[in-house]
Amino acid sequence: MQTEPVSAGDFDAAARDAVYRAIFTRRDIRGQFLPCPVPDPVLARLLTAAHHAPSVGFMQPWNFIVIRDAGRKAQIRDLVRQARAEEVRHVADDRQALYRSLKLDGIVEAPVNLCITCDRSRAEGSPLGRWHNPEMDLYSTVCAVQNLWLAARAEGLGLGWVSILDKDALKALLALPAHVTPVAYLCLGYVSDFADRPELESKGWRKRLALDELISAESWAGGGEDALKALIRSA
Repeated sequence: MQTEPVSAGDFDAAARDAVYRAIFTRRDIRGQFLPCPVPDPVLARLLTAAHHAPSVGFMQPWNFIVIRDAGRKAQIRDLVRQARAEEVRHVADDRQALYRSLKLDGIVEAPVNLCITCDRSRAEGSPLGRWHNPEMDLYSTVCAVQNLWLAARAEGLGLGWVSILDKDALKALLALPAHVTPVAYLCLGYVSDFADRPELESKGWRKRLALDELISAESWAGGGEDALKALIRSA
């Protein structure tokens, strides 16, 4: 039996369990937002957590636009409505009714909206980690989103990622420079509850894939790692 080594800086059991709890109970929140405001000290902690995300070449390509104005939120919500009307045409006929029934944003209900952007010029002249993979600045920005999401869950706040948006229309509305890309539009606030399962799973849009079927050894579709897969299936 393999033993688990102890390394410097290990979390104790309670701290480790808290990290996993945040991961497993994080939800994409759309309809459970409460009207109470998010205190600035809490928002400051969340943004600090996002700013401490890993970034390739330590480029830190992110910026954070905080949106509280009801009129601005309504404009963004209208962009979502337009995008949904376009997207639904590409949904299979037998799933359109389900698609139309889903609440896919909480823009106007959430006390705070955040747009997290990627400044694609920030690492110019520094090819470290980007020479062969220039999209790593975008991936780094997504790491900041995940940091913020898990920190929000630990603070008891819900967060929803709104992806049904025309990127160019959003850039124009938020006056983003040409070299800045919007990566995530987020709705943030306290919520009435965190569901046991993701909403799209509980509503029947998709099922969670079996992890053991997604693992291969040494190459794509390579057989092996049977003991590891058995552990996962038994968890």
